[in-house]
Amino acid sequence: MKIILRLFLAFLIFTTYSGCSNKISAESEIFIRVNQLGFLPDDLKTAVILSNTNLSGKIFSVIDKKNNMKIFSGRIGNNEGKYGDFNYTYVIDFSKVRNAGIYFIEVENQKSYEFKIGSGVYNQLAEYLLEFFKVQRCGYTNPKLHGVCHIADATSLIIGKNVVNQSVDVTGGWHDAGDYIKFLNTTAYSTYMLLFSYEFDPSKFSFDNNKNNVADILEEAKIGLDWMLRCHFKKDKLITQVQDLRDHEVGWRLPEDDSLQYDRPAFVGIGKNLIGIYTATMSLAYRIWKDVLNYPEFANKCLSSAKELYSIRNNVPNIDSSGTGMYLDNNYYGKLALGAVELYLSTGNKNYLNDSEVYADSAGSDFWWSWGNINSIVHYRLASIESKFQKYIFNNLIEFNKNKSNNLFGEGAELTWGTNVTLLGIALQNILWRRLTSSNNFDSLEIFQRDFILGRNPWGVSFIYKIGTNYTKHFHHQIAYIKGELPGGLAAGPATKSFLLKYNMPVSQKDVYKKFQTDAAIYRDDRMDFITNEPTITGNATAIFVFGNLKN
Repeated sequence: MKIILRLFLAFLIFTTYSGCSNKISAESEIFIRVNQLGFLPDDLKTAVILSNTNLSGKIFSVIDKKNNMKIFSGRIGNNEGKYGDFNYTYVIDFSKVRNAGIYFIEVENQKSYEFKIGSGVYNQLAEYLLEFFKVQRCGYTNPKLHGVCHIADATSLIIGKNVVNQSVDVTGGWHDAGDYIKFLNTTAYSTYMLLFSYEFDPSKFSFDNNKNNVADILEEAKIGLDWMLRCHFKKDKLITQVQDLRDHEVGWRLPEDDSLQYDRPAFVGIGKNLIGIYTATMSLAYRIWKDVLNYPEFANKCLSSAKELYSIRNNVPNIDSSGTGMYLDNNYYGKLALGAVELYLSTGNKNYLNDSEVYADSAGSDFWWSWGNINSIVHYRLASIESKFQKYIFNNLIEFNKNKSNNLFGEGAELTWGTNVTLLGIALQNILWRRLTSSNNFDSLEIFQRDFILGRNPWGVSFIYKIGTNYTKHFHHQIAYIKGELPGGLAAGPATKSFLLKYNMPVSQKDVYKKFQTDAAIYRDDRMDFITNEPTITGNATAIFVFGNLKN
């Protein structure tokens, strides 16, 4: 009797679980990828569908969450082709939906994440992204989520291969990313972008949450400026990096608990590339502190430092190679051109303008965007003076647009380290183009890059912490891991499988996005993944410009 009962139970268990298994495999898997924050009323509004069954001719509906009413329906078009393990992919367009509200898309009883439509959808996002900089603050700068840290920076100098037992005050500034190293190149870029954002449209970047009559974005930029001024510790020398790669070897800790806090060397160097971005940042700061904030003493200090460095540009190496080999520019033309044109705008000296035009022509179109590829900004500056420089931005956008048209999710560039910064930089370049020309020819390109960041991607993830329903949570960031949050954090974004294999990174948990990974695009929300999941100050600085300009 017991044997019969056991056989019956075994049969029941087998049929139950095999039935579930058969049911799952027989069910249609449908995944709808859409911008989870939302759209402005006049936006191009699209979503991507991944499916293992043919959906051509089926109906998709946009549902109003408030009353569960269908407010728009359409037929799904032709299969766009295979993506990874999904044999069927589709792009649907619901641009006709313009009324403000909260919506979701439904296909064959499968629902997308919710999204908003409305004129103010993006109004707070730049402010939120600026919060990340507070977490990155170092020294006595009132940091967020951690205490005062690294108050002895720097305890020695590294000049070439020599270690000099000399301390220099380079406290303050921002930690670059998830580690606690500070870099002049990325700090200068990030500071410049904060200042540039404000100058580009003060009406959108004048938010003042602490009510002290100074725009928050300028207060944050001052953190970078103060540190940069300390880095210019000699007329012909700069501190280019604080701390070496031992920072990565002592385990995960809060910055105030850093076992190396009294052993943090500074690298000394110089190069035309660093002179360029440093000069550009200080020259722009001069105008803002003089004309907007009415603080001439600080303004003049910035301009004096800029002019002094620019004057020695012909007597230094083209590219600074001090430091640990990170953040090395490919060339100096674009950054030096930017430094020269900002000096011209601050002084009116046409010698600077002539220099800038020569350097900018040598820089040409870079067909990219990153902390090291910012040629379009100087071309924007010069095009406001001489229209011929528009062509370089146009060349970039044509190439990005071609790339967008050749892939399912509309990315304008190849995936690599820092993909999301590049995609945001593409959007940035269209914003510059639109300001120069009033042309909307590349607006769809901008929207696809924006939407990719916010969920219209293979994994259906918003790469900004707590923006959207499904967002990055496990950043490669020590403070985020220990504190359990990262306000304003932006993940670096996907890379190719071949690129990731070069680094042989361990993982800390099961890959929840395994189903959606391909050789061409991998993203892992894993704290050990320093390529696809690390936030950086350069990423947030770029994002602040892009999303701030969507403010109404």
